[in-house]
Amino acid sequence: MAECDKIEQVEGVTKGIRRIVLDVLKPHTPNLVELAGIISRIEGVCGVNISLVEVDADTESVKVTIMGSNLNYSIIKAILEKYGAAVHSIDQVVAGRMVVEEPSTHQL
Repeated sequence: MAECDKIEQVEGVTKGIRRIVLDVLKPHTPNLVELAGIISRIEGVCGVNISLVEVDADTESVKVTIMGSNLNYSIIKAILEKYGAAVHSIDQVVAGRMVVEEPSTHQL
């Protein structure tokens, strides 16, 4: 079993965050490639996806999706802040033994 597939069990109950999606405002430096590399080195992180949403004169709005096992939001947030980024919102969190995808609804 791959390290990223392992989920910590506590008395038969799974704990830990497997995916977190963040709305982040960051300076132009570090760039997206550098920031993805920085985040990917955090313990428990198995994958990172950063999508550019908007560019301003001094900043970039990005959507950061992080997959892993037992992700620690406090550490992730502290590292983002170390590089001048600010988390505007937590847009999605997935926890448990499996990833539950959000169903699509037929709302207008």
